[in-house]
Amino acid sequence: MIDTHCHLSKEYYDNIDEIVSSMEGIMIVSGCNDETNKEVIDLVNKYDNVYGTLGFHPTEINNLNTKSLKFIEDNLNNPKIVAVGEIGLDYYWVNDNKQDQQSLFIKQIKLANKYNLPIVIHSREAILDTYNIIKKYSKTKKVLHCYSSSLEMAYEFIKLDTLLGIGGVITFKNAEKLKRVVENIDLKYLLLETDSPYMSPHPFRGTQNKPSNVKYVAMKIAEIKGVSLDCVLKTTTENAIKTFDLKIS
Repeated sequence: MIDTHCHLSKEYYDNIDEIVSSMEGIMIVSGCNDETNKEVIDLVNKYDNVYGTLGFHPTEINNLNTKSLKFIEDNLNNPKIVAVGEIGLDYYWVNDNKQDQQSLFIKQIKLANKYNLPIVIHSREAILDTYNIIKKYSKTKKVLHCYSSSLEMAYEFIKLDTLLGIGGVITFKNAEKLKRVVENIDLKYLLLETDSPYMSPHPFRGTQNKPSNVKYVAMKIAEIKGVSLDCVLKTTTENAIKTFDLKIS
């Protein structure tokens, strides 16, 4: 199993050793600001089964400083840093700085291209602007983390060779839109994720999430698509290894 998106920050966990050891597989930990990007470096250097991404999240834009992007770039040659992310657009919390968010998003896409790395995209209440930006960078490997838009938009994104991250929301009773996406989109375009510590899957909804819960996401996808759990795990693992160029045995 590969949890392609989680946040193992000290802000959320006081038992990171236990969280990591309980995961029978790979975790890709995502940075989103100066502090968490530094934590990602510490984590990937400490644990064999932890890889990382470095990026500046749109909701953190007010905390961006002149050293922020330099730190990211200075660490992109670390072999266990496998993408630039979590980057993108978020108009849910703040929407009066759209141009600034878009500018930061594009800068980080260009940074990923410079180092031939994929990008991990956050998009909330901004799906069309996200699409229009990444359409201009169609050769960049892309993962749309925590996909929550329509089936129609999913088809448009996969035309741009974008993979869709599917998390615990797929297990919720009211997630009909996402279930329709999973039912109709080929497994070769899907990745498993938890977004820990957020969005715990059923039957743990409302509690702190952890990477090992990714198996419940895989089980629900198998149920929806009418395939075996092994099929889901095999295909999504292959997708992750290929997308992030993971050097694992």
